Amino acid sequence: MVSSSHVLNLPVTLGWEDDQLRILDQTRLPQESTIETLTNAYEVWRAIHELRVRGAPAIGVAAAYGLCVAVRKSQHLSLDAFRAEMKEQAAYLDSARPTAVNLSWSLKRMQRAADRSNATDAATLYRTLVSEAQAIHREDQDLCERIGQHGAQLIRPGSGVLTHCNAGALATTGLGTATAPIYTAQRDGVAFRVFADETRPLLQGARLTAYELQRAGVDVTLITDSMAASLMAQGRVDVVIVGADRVAANGDFANKIGTLNLAIVSRHFGVPFYVACPSSTLDLDTPNGAGIVIEQRGGNEVTQLGGRAVAPPGIKVSNPAFDVTPHDLVTGYITEAGIIRAPFAVNLAAQFGQAA
Repeated sequence: MVSSSHVLNLPVTLGWEDDQLRILDQTRLPQESTIETLTNAYEVWRAIHELRVRGAPAIGVAAAYGLCVAVRKSQHLSLDAFRAEMKEQAAYLDSARPTAVNLSWSLKRMQRAADRSNATDAATLYRTLVSEAQAIHREDQDLCERIGQHGAQLIRPGSGVLTHCNAGALATTGLGTATAPIYTAQRDGVAFRVFADETRPLLQGARLTAYELQRAGVDVTLITDSMAASLMAQGRVDVVIVGADRVAANGDFANKIGTLNLAIVSRHFGVPFYVACPSSTLDLDTPNGAGIVIEQRGGNEVTQLGGRAVAPPGIKVSNPAFDVTPHDLVTGYITEAGIIRAPFAVNLAAQFGQAA
């Protein structure tokens, strides 16, 4: 049972009601809180691609419901035709973003549920898909709670916690991953402070993490990405907790660009560096970080800020959305099964290999 010492006021990322997928458009936060109803596969694909729904776990849940949206109007088809349509739409949705493994994990799980089904008509198989998506949704919320319970032990009274990008409630459908220990400690009445990187170029730390932490009553201070090392040098950071979009078999992991910087300076200053993620973010089929595909995004995300140019016209831009941090910079992985420590290649496989 969770403590109720402090009630959290967390945003709701997405929901399924009356066979419709509704999402909170995160590109409009924190100025506007806009709920969108997604009615077809293209709208779901675009919402994921354009980061209106984002964060590896939330993408997985959205994709599961998105597949239901994509085939909802095909229930009149024969069972074989419906299955063929489902596979085609799953492949299409899977192309929305290449790095977050939860996207493909979720869609494969949905297809396995369909393959196991004894449905004799398309409408019944559709209901099977909806039930599986709802199960993925519930499990995500439960995983966040368990990550929070295991990770809260890292946050002691007076601690300074640094996080990067948004691995919060907005990146999941529950307490978040990197923020789950923060919210659990907050709920338990622990007094501590959080430093949130602004996270250029799209400012997910400033727009999203700072927004939801402040809303939940957490003592949060927003900093620019370049301030982290200075804070550590002053002894103001006791632990770094970040999320992950994909974890390779050896413990290398991909997360928002700038995470590698944090891991390096954390090692220099002796600050423990933890990665919070559910087992669905593990990719044990990829041996190491070299095999993780890094999404390259448009240059306008770097050259513009709030729709206004901040760079000279025609400047060349590099805009990888993620970087890969080697496993030897990671202190441990905070998962739903507990904190996994090195050697990661052995311990991740031992804990999660059968499930994967």
